Amino acid sequence: MSGSDPVAAFRVEAFELLDQIENDLLDLGQDLGNRALVDAVFRGLHTLKGSGSMFGFDALASFTHHCETAFDRVRKGQARATAALVGVILSARDQMRALLDETIAPDEAAQAAILAALQAAVADDGAATTAPAADAANVIEDATRLTFRLAPSAMANGNNPLNLLGELRELGATKVCADLSRLPPLDQLVPGECHIGWTMLLPASVTRDDIEDVFMFVMDDMELTLEELEPASAASEIIAVAETGTAAPSQARTPSAPAAESVRVPAERLDELMNRVGELVIAQSRLAQIAAQGGTINEIALRAVSEDIERLSSELRDTTMVLRMMQVGGLFGRFRRLVHDLAQETGKSIEFSTEGETTEVDKTVIERLADPMVHLIRNSCDHGLETAEQRIANGKAGTGQIMITATQTGGEVIITVADDGRGINRDAVRAKAEAQGLIAPDAVLADQDVLQLIFHPGFSTAAQVTNLSGRGVGMDVVKKTIEGLRGTIRMTSVEGQGTRIMLHLPLTLAIVECMLVRVGSGCYAIPLSAVEECLELPASEAAGGKSRSFLDVRGELIPFLRMREAFATDWPAELHQKIVIVGAGDTRVGLVIDQIIGNAQTVIKPLSRFHAGLGTFSGATILGDGTVALILDVGNLLASAQRQSATRAVGEAA
Repeated sequence: MSGSDPVAAFRVEAFELLDQIENDLLDLGQDLGNRALVDAVFRGLHTLKGSGSMFGFDALASFTHHCETAFDRVRKGQARATAALVGVILSARDQMRALLDETIAPDEAAQAAILAALQAAVADDGAATTAPAADAANVIEDATRLTFRLAPSAMANGNNPLNLLGELRELGATKVCADLSRLPPLDQLVPGECHIGWTMLLPASVTRDDIEDVFMFVMDDMELTLEELEPASAASEIIAVAETGTAAPSQARTPSAPAAESVRVPAERLDELMNRVGELVIAQSRLAQIAAQGGTINEIALRAVSEDIERLSSELRDTTMVLRMMQVGGLFGRFRRLVHDLAQETGKSIEFSTEGETTEVDKTVIERLADPMVHLIRNSCDHGLETAEQRIANGKAGTGQIMITATQTGGEVIITVADDGRGINRDAVRAKAEAQGLIAPDAVLADQDVLQLIFHPGFSTAAQVTNLSGRGVGMDVVKKTIEGLRGTIRMTSVEGQGTRIMLHLPLTLAIVECMLVRVGSGCYAIPLSAVEECLELPASEAAGGKSRSFLDVRGELIPFLRMREAFATDWPAELHQKIVIVGAGDTRVGLVIDQIIGNAQTVIKPLSRFHAGLGTFSGATILGDGTVALILDVGNLLASAQRQSATRAVGEAA
């Protein structure tokens, strides 16, 4: 691809390959006898080593080679797959990621410790072994003659023959001979082309799969011949050339800039985008033609073009938004390793599961969601789940469960982190909040408000600080990040049964469909995904003041907020005010406004630093006439309604 950086592209693919290796290792840890998983890990390590060497990441290739060799021993029955081996390779995988990132200095001490542990993990444990490769001077009793020749363009494509010869040497290749029969005269020689072939002997124990693994990157464009030799023929093979098996020389490579941020997009989505752009160009051409006619403009033709442009802009918006959508499965997959490590650190037996991996969310949402999800999972493992002994004593299974699910409802996605642990002790939470001065001792709080206290900065009920949690900063980070994404957090918890934390997030942060409303002289936008219905405010309520703020909607009492009072407007009120019912989950609230203007596609702009603390608004947008409309923060309004409902319930109880 013209103008692309092949090293940056390699990094992207290498990181994906490391993620796949990690997943295969975690699966293997659950099924140590699975030969297919052993082969999959080996192929991944082999590919990473070969690609790393090809692009000059020699330290990565050298380190990965040791891990590949260990799994090759397992593959050949010379060692067994064990939990210790899986753990060592997982640690090695972390070092490989660091070696890919040139901004991080290599930790040579850590690498040495990993290699020592790796050697111990694959030490001879009684498994079948094979004899070492015969030396060139010894007689080969059984052998296979291998002849291969690369395509002339092999080196130009980044394939180094010396690397291939080095891998063949590791398989036991001897008596390597270069075939110069196709070497052109010096005046016709192109230095960048490969004209040399090679012939060698390999032990008969080397399989065709072993050989094809060596040539996996060049198999489609090369000559390869295998010939089994009888013992007598093998002994009489005379190939007059010195053996070669040295490692490939270090390639000079200038450290490149970090890989540019990128998104993988299915080709059909790009095709759809191009079709929309093509139609837009045609519409623009029609508009230009009408404008060039001069005189009286054909109103019908102009309106037709306007409708086409409106349709195309809407379709372009939808198509462009889809390009940024990513499945949450990639995010969920990262946490398998986290739970695995936390189980080892806490000594607990934990089973991790996910649902809804194909749910798609905006790329920015997924990226910013990673850190809060880590905090929630760590908290569940450390505080939520009991030890196996405690669980069994309480009549539970010894293995704790952590599940992450994703579901889409309207214009938002709900990501839930659930555990079947001890649940949240409300009395302990309240006592800690009172001790920190967060609430008064006689304060009356709804259950949801009590649970929300754990998200307060510095709040923690942990008896002691551990490496995992207890400092009271993790949950605060969760709340700030989710609010920054224009999302909300809801919790349910039953003592002795577990806790569910639900993150309600918008599908996209860029463009949103809104309902425009007027309150006094100001225009405001309400995300359409949160709007459930619109009603006319009864005349009895229009002049009701603050004494009563509940509306009976088909037998359900719904609290409502008078936006004129919230915004302190002195503009004359409309005779017939409207009420817009908005909701999320089980919570609903009515917003009393003066007028419903209509729907509009809005491009969300962040508020300035001066206005960022206004909880009532989540952003702003510019309307077609150039005026600015503030976007109401529905989550904040719902929280206000919940507090109002709790106050009413307390009043009725009194």
